[in-house]
Parts: sequence; structure tokens; C-alpha cells
Amino acid sequence: MPVVELLVLGSAGLLAACVSAVAGIGVGLVLLPVLVLYLGIKSAIPILALALVAAATSRVVIYRREVDRRVAAWSILGALPSTAAGAYLFTLAPPVLLTRLLGLLLLGILVGRRLHLRPLPMRRPVAFLPLGIAIGIVSGLASGVGPLLAPFYLSYGLRKGAYVGTVGAMALSMQLTKLAVFGVADLLTPRVLAYGLFLMPLTVLGTLLGKRLMLRISERVFVLLIEGVMLFGGVALLLRG
Repeated sequence: MPVVELLVLGSAGLLAACVSAVAGIGVGLVLLPVLVLYLGIKSAIPILALALVAAATSRVVIYRREVDRRVAAWSILGALPSTAAGAYLFTLAPPVLLTRLLGLLLLGILVGRRLHLRPLPMRRPVAFLPLGIAIGIVSGLASGVGPLLAPFYLSYGLRKGAYVGTVGAMALSMQLTKLAVFGVADLLTPRVLAYGLFLMPLTVLGTLLGKRLMLRISERVFVLLIEGVMLFGGVALLLRG
């Protein structure tokens, strides 16, 4: 591993996890374009899955008392089978077109929020079952789908630690499912595992740093940060595609 490459990827992983600890999203959106630039899409997605397992686990542990367990359970129930299906499709086809569509979708959601267009209100936890199914497919095919969840979790009323921890629980289940599929498909090569293991402790450290920042920001800044990550992720995915 070249030293400069490790420094760039390590810095990106630390920053991404710090942002994610505050906004609940961001590891994939910040880190994925950097991974693709250096390693290519077929290695980037499995490496990112390993980093996301560490980041999501640390978010769940840190905010475990605030996780909405009913919302997380219904989300995961829908997401597990569809994530496996999406990850299997990823092993068969190049996801360039899918990443461009994901970028457009993120920007569309952001525009909708700015125009005060709202998704269907999520009043009951069971409403997250079909959402989990839809998000699982996209997560299996690509990554960085956290912002797609944001409007729905926010409309349900989750904020700050409850939002970050609940989204983290769903993310953890999806990434573990993806890793299982990638392992069967022989995508977890020694190179992928080496980079993934290098990034995992950095994402945990970034999460711990992000929690300290979380205590200092207002709810308005919290929502603006989510929208900023969505803007960055949408543009980055379009350029990467």
C-alpha cells in the first residue's frame, strides 16, 4: 500500500465517520468517491462495506439508549432479503448507470426538501417495512443510500441521537448482509480485506469524535448538515458515474 494512498484514504475515512456520527449519514458519500478513484468500483464497494460495519456498530453502541427499536426492527426486516438480492446483482453487472441514478435521486430529494415537499408521513413503525425493502435493493447495488432514508426518518420525528442510532442499526444489518454475499462471490480478496481492516478503526475513531461535536450543534444545524451531505453525495455520485 503506497504511503500517500493510505494517508488520503485514512483521512477520508476519519472525516466521513465524523460527519456520519453527527448526521447519521455520510461515510459512503464521502469515502466512496475516494475509494473508487484509487481502487475501482468493484473493490471500493466491498471495502466500504467493511468500513461501514465498523462505523455503524460504533454508532449503535454509542446511541444504544436512543435507538427506536420498533422502527429499526421493521426497517431491517424489509431490508435483509432485498439487500441480499441487490448485492447479488452487483456481482453480476457494473453499477455505473445505477450510481448516476442514485446521484440524481439524492439531488431530487434535496430539491424536494428545499421546496418543502414532504414524503408520505411515517406515523407507525410498520411503515418502515416497505421502505426497508426499497432501500435494501439500492444499498445492495451501490452504497451511500443513507440520505434516501433521511426524509422518512425525519418525518417520523427522529432527531440527533435517536436518528443516528436507528439509521446505524439498519445500516449495520445491510452491510453485514452485503459482506456475506460478497464472500460467497469471492469479492473479499486479500487486497479488499487489507484496505477494509485499515479503515475500520479509523471510522470508529471518527465516530467518537463526531459524538463530541453532536453535543454542540442545534437541531437546525443538524438538519442542514444532512442536506449538505446529500448535496455533496449527489454531485459526487454523478461525477463518479
